[in-house]
Amino acid sequence: QVQLVESGGGLVQTGGSLRLSCVASGRTFSSDAMGWIRQAPGKEREFVAAISWSGSSTYYADSMKGRFTISRDNAKNTVYLQMNSLKPEDTAVYYCGGGGYYSGSYYYPNYWGQGTQVTVSS
Repeated sequence: QVQLVESGGGLVQTGGSLRLSCVASGRTFSSDAMGWIRQAPGKEREFVAAISWSGSSTYYADSMKGRFTISRDNAKNTVYLQMNSLKPEDTAVYYCGGGGYYSGSYYYPNYWGQGTQVTVSS
C-alpha cells in the first residue's frame, strides 16, 4: 500500500507561482503513473496533469497547458506540480493520485493523498 503526502500549497497572488510536492511511502511507486486532480468549493473534481511511470509522457488539462508542469523524481519517490501564472480560478484543493491510468483526458488513480489547499488572491 502506498501513502501519499502533498505539500507546497498556500496563498499566492494572481500571477504568482507555487510548486506542489507529493511524496510516496510504503512501497516504491516508480512503476506507477502519477497525477494531480483538483477540486474547488462547490465544483466537481477536475483533472490537472498526469505523468507516466518513466516521466517520458505527460498530460495536461487544456486550461493548465503552458502554465503547469508535472515532473517526478523516482529516486525520491516524489512527484511535483510547478504552477506558474496562477489565476483566482486555480483556487482549489489539489490532490495527488497514484497508479491507475490516464484515458479520455482524465486521470483515474488507484490511491490518493489528503490534498493541499491552493488559494490565489485577485
